[in-house]
Amino acid sequence: MDETPNTLPRQSWTFSNDTNSEIRRAAATGIYDIRGGGAKRRVPHFDDLLFLGASMSRYPLEGYREKCETSVTLGTRFAKKPIELKIPITIAGMSFGSLSGPAKEALGRGATMAGTSTTTGDGGMTEEERGHSEKLVYQYLPSRYGMNPDDLRRADAIEVVVGQGAKPGGGGMLLGQKITERVAGMRDLPEGIDQRSACRHPDWTGPDDLEIKILELREITKWEKPIYIKVGGARPYYDVTLSVKAGADVIVLDGMQGGTAATQDVFIEHVGQPTLACIRPAVQALQDLGMHRKVQLVVSGGIRTGADVAKALALGADAVSIGTAALVAIGDNDPKWEAEYQKLGSTTGAYDDWHEGRDPAGITTQDPALMARLDPVEAGRRLRNYLNVLTLECQTLARACGKSHVHNLEPEDLCALTIEAAAMAQVPLAGTGWIPGKGGF
Repeated sequence: MDETPNTLPRQSWTFSNDTNSEIRRAAATGIYDIRGGGAKRRVPHFDDLLFLGASMSRYPLEGYREKCETSVTLGTRFAKKPIELKIPITIAGMSFGSLSGPAKEALGRGATMAGTSTTTGDGGMTEEERGHSEKLVYQYLPSRYGMNPDDLRRADAIEVVVGQGAKPGGGGMLLGQKITERVAGMRDLPEGIDQRSACRHPDWTGPDDLEIKILELREITKWEKPIYIKVGGARPYYDVTLSVKAGADVIVLDGMQGGTAATQDVFIEHVGQPTLACIRPAVQALQDLGMHRKVQLVVSGGIRTGADVAKALALGADAVSIGTAALVAIGDNDPKWEAEYQKLGSTTGAYDDWHEGRDPAGITTQDPALMARLDPVEAGRRLRNYLNVLTLECQTLARACGKSHVHNLEPEDLCALTIEAAAMAQVPLAGTGWIPGKGGF
């Protein structure tokens, strides 16, 4: 047996090559790193959960003979005209400015064909999106860019954004290279100058003030439109409780895997909680208030597959929202642009410098030549196909658990592969009846 000691040099785990590279970059430039996308670190997620399925103790549904419904109605608490969707998957807010006009049109087309809604994001309402979105949610952000009462009335719902999963407590960024004449006009900004959105709303400082603001929005829209409140995944129990108190019809809860167009890397990786950790406290808050299913909960942040959708619904959500996945579906990080990603110092699947406005796919840019690469009709079809697949996958899992509606999925249908996931999702560790912190066998 060879007992020669291992004398190969060892790299420090604390000071890895990536860490050292970032130290050198910061030392050379004196500025923090800005990028798009969501958290890249591995955290407990939906992959750490499994469905138990039906066997002797449960009776599955026959997929070709028995229906499994997928419809969801959002905004039933106070709104005269709740939003009725065919599927429990919506498109998250992504602004015009961050995204190109053709990208916004593609999102509207795809969502409409699939029977769901899309969301404006910061910067106002574009005709591309309103014209092709049967159901459009208008985001009301701290910046108030592009906000006007006429567009509030033209929307089908209003989403008051308090926080975002990628940056709870932080405002948005849109660098000058993406602030074209049109973007500047919509936002009332100087053309070509970096823009930083406020991190909090200018005219209220807490839930009591927010309640007054929501009443103003209801009066402007004649109590027709559902009012959503979007919060980042920081303190979900208390944030959901206060949102209900303020009068929300719908709560959108965005975990740290949620994407962003541009913010500090330190925000994306070190602020907020994983989506999986946020759902059960949010549901508990609604249950404690007697408002679960009366105030709808929409979960976002890292939703990729129909299994993710089904697991979020089983944990108590009414619907989910997708952003990054929708961009991938319409062409973001497509391998056909690999040579150009390489020129930008990146590669397919890793490109995240959306703030620079040089996206080869024509999605996160305002460059006319790059935007022309995206066909919004074809991209809309791709999004429709992807949403249909998510829905079919979710239905398949629900049927396997014996459910005639995807909303009938429940925590009892799940188990966890790791102690961390079991604790966060509050479902038993696989092979046991043990839920960390709650006991069992």
